[in-house]
Amino acid sequence: MTKHVHNTWSQRQPTREHRPHIFPLIDDKLPAKSYKHNTTQAPLVLLIHIYISILYCTSSNKYYHINYMAVEGNESRRPHVVLLPTPGMGHVIPLADFAVRLAAAHSFSATLLTFSNFNSPAQAAFLASLPSDSVTSVSLPSISLSDLPPDSPIEVHLCALLTRCLPLLRDAFLSFRNPAAAFVCDLFGSVTLSLVRELGVPGYIFYPTNLRMLTLALHLPRLDETTDVDFEDLPDPVCLPGCVAIRGTDFPDPLRKKSHPAYAPLIRIMSSDAAGILVNSFEEMEKEVLKAIREEEQAEAGRPPVHLVGPMVRSGSDEADESGCLEWLDRQPADSVLFVSFGSGGSLSTEQMQEMALGLEASGQRFLWVVRCPSDKEKNAAFFTSGSKDDPSNYLPEGFLERTKDVGRVVSSWAPQVKVLAHAATGGFFSHCGWNSALESTVHGVPMIAHPLYAEQHWNAVLLTEAVGIAIRPRSRDPYGVVGREEIAAAVKELMQGEKGKALRCRTKELQEAAARALAPPDGSSYKALQGVANKWKEGASLRVAST
Repeated sequence: MTKHVHNTWSQRQPTREHRPHIFPLIDDKLPAKSYKHNTTQAPLVLLIHIYISILYCTSSNKYYHINYMAVEGNESRRPHVVLLPTPGMGHVIPLADFAVRLAAAHSFSATLLTFSNFNSPAQAAFLASLPSDSVTSVSLPSISLSDLPPDSPIEVHLCALLTRCLPLLRDAFLSFRNPAAAFVCDLFGSVTLSLVRELGVPGYIFYPTNLRMLTLALHLPRLDETTDVDFEDLPDPVCLPGCVAIRGTDFPDPLRKKSHPAYAPLIRIMSSDAAGILVNSFEEMEKEVLKAIREEEQAEAGRPPVHLVGPMVRSGSDEADESGCLEWLDRQPADSVLFVSFGSGGSLSTEQMQEMALGLEASGQRFLWVVRCPSDKEKNAAFFTSGSKDDPSNYLPEGFLERTKDVGRVVSSWAPQVKVLAHAATGGFFSHCGWNSALESTVHGVPMIAHPLYAEQHWNAVLLTEAVGIAIRPRSRDPYGVVGREEIAAAVKELMQGEKGKALRCRTKELQEAAARALAPPDGSSYKALQGVANKWKEGASLRVAST
């Protein structure tokens, strides 16, 4: 299904109701709750298993006596799943959406454990919007990371945080009135799986990105052993089973150089304690990779089975529009507006901000741009601070807002992304290629311009442009440099008006329909995969109850 496009748009302007939703069977099962946050932050995408000992939290014992029993309400009769996302909205939102799906479609109760160190106002608002009758969020006490160097990479902080939370996690499991039928962590949480297994609970990894990235994770130990130079210095692209060849310069940030502080722990990526891996993707998007994964599973005994259960995206039905951008979109022609957003954690440099603005202006196309303060230090400067607002006129080119007021709209920090992508006026998405955003764009049939910033986003950009064929990627001056205004203007024109843009739009529509089929009960591939896992959890819980 596609958006309604009116040939005589001047007679009838498209509104956000004109694009039919492609997931009626799924949305009918979901509680109508607000999900007020942009999911553009893509998660860092590496499975981590740390083989070094890090001191557990030395906080006083009062931290270990949380009354978890009190938060379970009347859910004790439903099978109970516990989920542990690492900090960052790009990590919290996918697992929260997964919890909602388990509750709505498979009759689970869910407890979402978060870290009070990183409980931002945006995260608190999002968690408060979850359906309280089936999904409970519990904030673990603060865990000190003050001994870590302040300039340590995010990956180092997350590794330490997950290791030091183990006493709190044990206390939580022992305190639940309704014992856990299963435990699900994200890609950074594999260090917790040994503890969960000791407690007799099956532990799964929810992999919030694509199957191609998982393939890299599975093959990293062998690549490390057989490669003497940094991956970014490899003269030839790397070939992995079922994947297009990829240059070392497009590897995730911490893996490009072996001297990176996070490289050593990250290279030990897979945990034999995982009972399975749940991937936020679907078969039609990654057929060849899935085939290769299945062949490797048969050849390698003991490898955790992989289940494609996506796309897990929010409906956005109750996203607030504080900026008024949806009303602005209502006044624009169908498929005419380019949505520009680089994630809840991404930041452009000052120079890139200038080039982006001037490129959009030169393209002459309509645009809706979510702008935040630039950073010349880190491209993920907003990772833990999403939601702050600044006046865009302070850092955009002088006169830009005035010159583009008839074709463009600039909003500060946040927009209701799901509703924007679902709007009939939206015809393209200039994106950082976070996987959450890529899936949201796909399920609403919107082709992309790829502008990766950090983490695995360069890898995703290769997938979206070369393997799947739903994005174009303007080239920067060097592998990690600035994309000039001329390249930006050319890419925008091509996507919105060119022949290649038309082809990308057709391909995106095909995947939009395939995504809907994958999720539709009773025979959708992703629906059946998740149903199989859910049934296994329920059977295991019943056996444990019977044996007590």
